[in-house]
Amino acid sequence: MKIGLASDHAGYALKQFVKQYLAEKGMEYEDFGTYSEESCDYPDFAHKLGEAIDNDVYTTGIAICGSGEGISMALNKHQKVRAALVWMPEIAHLARQHNDANVLVMPGRFISEDTAREVMDEFFATDFEGGRHVRRVNKIPLKIEEQKD
Repeated sequence: MKIGLASDHAGYALKQFVKQYLAEKGMEYEDFGTYSEESCDYPDFAHKLGEAIDNDVYTTGIAICGSGEGISMALNKHQKVRAALVWMPEIAHLARQHNDANVLVMPGRFISEDTAREVMDEFFATDFEGGRHVRRVNKIPLKIEEQKD
């Protein structure tokens, strides 16, 4: 599994920890930025990751900004992205099990490295349950109808 990564300046430090975690687990990744703690705009990097998922280059990602909210909002504009803001392992479990989340979003200013490790462990260990949840997940993407002349 290859993971796409994205963050803004407030998520940069935790993203560096995420890279270390992924390397320890033998998981490949591509970092879509940012590449420093210099102030930047989270949508620039969220959209790079979102486009990669929409184009089937990646199926899974991790994204981080200060609160996790902004980058999650930007990511969820993409039709194939189901980004879940997670700050504890139980939320990671349910986001995967019930919502088939494919992008884990963490709040860089509000989560410790230890908690981030637990969250990632749970996110990657949990499968989508399917069943009644399939119908709900299938209703998430907007269906854009072709315009009629």
